[in-house]
Amino acid sequence: MKRSIKKVAVLGSGVMGSRIACHFAGIGVQVLLLDIAPPPPEGGFQKPSDKNKIVNDALTAAIKSNPSPVYHKDVIKKISTGNFEDNMKDIGNCDWIIEVVVERLDIKQKVFEQVEQFRKPGTLITSNTSGIPIHMMAEGRSADFKKHFCGSHFFNPPRYLRLLEIIPTPHTDPEIVEFLMSYGDLYLGKTTVLCKDTPAFIANRIGVFSMMAVMNIKEKLQLSIDEIDALTGPVIGRPKSATFRTGDVVGLDTFAKVAKGVADNCPDDEAIDNFKTPTWLDKMLANNWLGDKTGQGFFKKTKGAGGEKEILTLNLDTLEYGPRIKPRFSSLEAAKPIDDLPTRLRMLVAGSDKAGEFYRLFHYGLFSYISHRIPEISDELYRVDDGMMAGFGWEIGAFESWDVLGVTKTTEAMKAAGYKVAAWVDEMIAAGNKSFYKIEGGKKYCYDPASKTYKVLPGAEAFIVMSNYTDKQIWKNGSCRLYDLGDDVLGLQWFTKMGSIGGDVLAGMQTAIDKAEKSYKGLVIANEGANFSAGANVGMIFMLAIDQEYDELDMAIRMFQNTMMRARYSSIPVVTAPHGLALGGACELSLHSDKCCPAAETYTGLVELGVGLIPGGGGTKEFVLRASDEMHEDEPETITLKNRFLSIATAKVATSAHEGFGLGVYRKGLDEIVMNQGRRIAEAKKSVIEIYDSGYTTPVQRKDIKVLGQSALGALYSGIHAMRTANYATEHDSVVAKKLAYVMCGGDLSEQTLVSEQYLLDLEREAFLSLCGEKKTLERIQSVLKSGRPVRN
Repeated sequence: MKRSIKKVAVLGSGVMGSRIACHFAGIGVQVLLLDIAPPPPEGGFQKPSDKNKIVNDALTAAIKSNPSPVYHKDVIKKISTGNFEDNMKDIGNCDWIIEVVVERLDIKQKVFEQVEQFRKPGTLITSNTSGIPIHMMAEGRSADFKKHFCGSHFFNPPRYLRLLEIIPTPHTDPEIVEFLMSYGDLYLGKTTVLCKDTPAFIANRIGVFSMMAVMNIKEKLQLSIDEIDALTGPVIGRPKSATFRTGDVVGLDTFAKVAKGVADNCPDDEAIDNFKTPTWLDKMLANNWLGDKTGQGFFKKTKGAGGEKEILTLNLDTLEYGPRIKPRFSSLEAAKPIDDLPTRLRMLVAGSDKAGEFYRLFHYGLFSYISHRIPEISDELYRVDDGMMAGFGWEIGAFESWDVLGVTKTTEAMKAAGYKVAAWVDEMIAAGNKSFYKIEGGKKYCYDPASKTYKVLPGAEAFIVMSNYTDKQIWKNGSCRLYDLGDDVLGLQWFTKMGSIGGDVLAGMQTAIDKAEKSYKGLVIANEGANFSAGANVGMIFMLAIDQEYDELDMAIRMFQNTMMRARYSSIPVVTAPHGLALGGACELSLHSDKCCPAAETYTGLVELGVGLIPGGGGTKEFVLRASDEMHEDEPETITLKNRFLSIATAKVATSAHEGFGLGVYRKGLDEIVMNQGRRIAEAKKSVIEIYDSGYTTPVQRKDIKVLGQSALGALYSGIHAMRTANYATEHDSVVAKKLAYVMCGGDLSEQTLVSEQYLLDLEREAFLSLCGEKKTLERIQSVLKSGRPVRN
């Protein structure tokens, strides 16, 4: 049966329900969001509009929340609201009904009883429960209801956490499961994980175990909250929120409920004692110290004597708050400079101090636990890793971490320390299989305990991971790797801090294009880290500028410009596939690509004004070129140019790929958003082939770019002066903005003129170089370098 989703009903408008509604609206689906009507006031009269107060207030709060639950504000128009009493009948027009009401079985069953009265046969019906057995919710429902019913567990916030757990019952039609797994992947951009109907499913079962295990180890080693969060954050590939901060964000009541659910419903779990809440946690719950939702939990925000904001940490022995103390561990300090996570992880676990002891206890307990969950919660171990990476933000999964530390070596150490592993792990090792994963021919394989063989991970063609193509690597330098992705397409990626673009990376791009022009159809440029690229290597710019090496700096800027133009005017299609941060120079690369396939969660913009520079790698030129193409007779030409000028002058960043179109970085009808980040490289490769096969010809450099000269320059200077007079801009901001205006107007020309791209590139480079000599610019660059954060507005 061919099935399409045009309209979705979301039943329940709480934190999850309202945000699930926003996410569906964000992909273009019409949404009906319903909730209960508030009780009528005394006297019994209730206006129709008042009956939707709960749902409307919830949706308004969601839209105003930060981070935003939507890709762009216009999507809200796709959401209509109502209440169960008056509007449940309207679900008959929906293709998918998602229940997101309070976590009580009796209430959910009552809602489903109403749903069955109005739902048309064949309509999908799912529950977003985080732990109630799915089969119990379907009891008493019709055969058609049961056939189309299963669990669909989104993680909060739905836009940003990529996990969607699909939990069928014995009655669920396998075609429905297949459809939801595919739809979640392709359209919702999710890592869809098939789960068994077991308590807490997969991600919460392992995630809550991990958090409880950390808390127990904390007691054993007498570590503080601040020490634990320093040990369990980005240094081991986990989110910044680490352990206790995550507890505050999720809510201690939610956390305790999941732990209790496992303890109550998994009597045979060998680690059941691990899920029993500590005394101090019970006291926190009694005090209503639930985390962010109540204003205090493990951490508490307050104001110091001088009125400055201060974050206090709870002492779990005294239950009193005190100042945060920066932890000191020798092994942690030694490992921090190491960029490669597997190398860093091995070093930390081998540490001889208390941190090393913590890491060994934590990983031994985790590995023992996950080994015993196969096949209880999943037949395939890769689903456990997928769940933890997509739902809890782990950079590498639990079984993958075991591989990194060495399966045989670590298993022996675990047993020596008193930790048991499941029998299937011993059998795997005894058979000579030394890892849970292996890579062959660009494909990743995972060990299957049932068949005792390795099986290729599903979706190998759709989810290209360039690092898996090590046996097809055809060139490399200190930062870059170039791979043959098959079908006559090359793939380039680089490994630098924050994906920064320096001389090595630019040389890599030039070499990749050279090789592609000789023997291939085209080139894909993408990266696999947390971000595509935070932009040009500002550290290199700073060093050259501070040493007044202006000839070297001029050469570096020329090289950047020439590389961007090479990407634009090569004889083969160059397609980029950015994700995460794509700022400054990375944005300029996107602007010069034949096509861009950004992940939906791509944050892009020309941010150089943030450090007192203008875009110098062709970004300023390209915005002038596009403004020229956008000028129409029915509106003043200066308006079009002004909009482009303001985007650069305010260092505006699109907070999604959708906003990237509004910002003018991505081109309508040409560039293409990829909802599932894992598919972007495969989509870029597909685009290279399509462009090449359609008869790609080398573009001709433009010499017809209209610049407005003095007529627009005067208007922009006037605006800059007004901003400075009103104290919205500093003196240095004005200097930089005037340089930008001068370039974007084509210089101090007496009349409108048609100029070439090279003319604008020369102006751009001259302005960039002159700003590198400004003291304030150097101070700003130095500040960014010290912070370790990317340049932002």
